[in-house]
Amino acid sequence: MLRFELPAERRLSHEMVIPIRWGDMDAFGHVNNTVYFRYMESARIEWLHATLGRTGGEEGPVVVNAFCNFLRELTYPGDVLVRTFTGQVGRSSVDTYVTMSRTDEPERVHAEGGARVVWVRHAEQKAIALPEALRTALGA
Repeated sequence: MLRFELPAERRLSHEMVIPIRWGDMDAFGHVNNTVYFRYMESARIEWLHATLGRTGGEEGPVVVNAFCNFLRELTYPGDVLVRTFTGQVGRSSVDTYVTMSRTDEPERVHAEGGARVVWVRHAEQKAIALPEALRTALGA
């Protein structure tokens, strides 16, 4: 079984609660696998907005890879507690990790995943240095 491990050395950077919608479920009665990636995306965007203010314009974040380990099913109704952690910080990238739990069982992880985020200048499609405000927030 292929499984990506979250590193032991990571820092909690953000928490977000997302309601599980009826439409998030598939025909088997649990949250569809693709929706977990949307939960991670929503948390990542909210984390970046909380850290930098609005993003966008000529430069911004691009996800260059993403993964998710599905550990337990999430089902409707309920709320998902998405915890975002940061790991290794490079010149132009940061590794982010996520755990997803139900708010009524916050220590029981249902899924975990991550993504490498690279800061790019959109017009050139080229990696550039992380913004100083982000580097400071990451402790780099």
